[in-house]
Amino acid sequence: MIWCVDDDATIREIEVYTLCSTGFQAEGFADGRSMQEALKREKPELIVLDIMLPGEDGVEILKKLRENPETKRIPVIMATAKGTEMDKIHSLDLGADDYLVKPFGVMEMVSRIKAVLRRCNSKENVKELLYAGDIVLNLKEHIVKVKEERVTLTLKEYEILRLFMENPRQVFSREQLLSDVWGVEYAGETRTVDMHMKTLRQKLGESGKMIKTVIGVGYRLEVE
Repeated sequence: MIWCVDDDATIREIEVYTLCSTGFQAEGFADGRSMQEALKREKPELIVLDIMLPGEDGVEILKKLRENPETKRIPVIMATAKGTEMDKIHSLDLGADDYLVKPFGVMEMVSRIKAVLRRCNSKENVKELLYAGDIVLNLKEHIVKVKEERVTLTLKEYEILRLFMENPRQVFSREQLLSDVWGVEYAGETRTVDMHMKTLRQKLGESGKMIKTVIGVGYRLEVE
């Protein structure tokens, strides 16, 4: 079941109709409150969530979904009319799996939904634990520990570390990290990667020194 949350009834009905006509089951909601009520009864496969909603906006709804253990793994595609690079980065930073910029074509929406579902399903088939020095990353429980002590990471810090631990010694450029972790092609300023790398190293303590800067290229995880 795919849920479409949009206060514009016309857009909502077109989204639901298109999804049903392409083989999905779909349901529409006009606001976050009605969607939250429905969550008490069932959990969808994916949510297409508009940012500009009456009452609680899409960003606040997304935060609540990611903070709740019962809903944090539900894939979410954000729909925004703003369309600036920083709005996209901000939505993905908060835990969105992808974004759509209004006005978008309904077949683009269907294609994005299929891609996100494939990506999320593939994550279910990876091994449960990753190791690098004193770092242990539990993919199933989404937990990181350093020397048996739990470390609290943001979603993007976690995804960066997971990518490094799955590909030790591989060098990733900043552009590559934006594409692989944030899911966007971002040709402008890449300082957002450097900021995340700095906080990730700090949180990992001494183990953070394994993340090496490759001058003029990017970063890699150097495991002995």
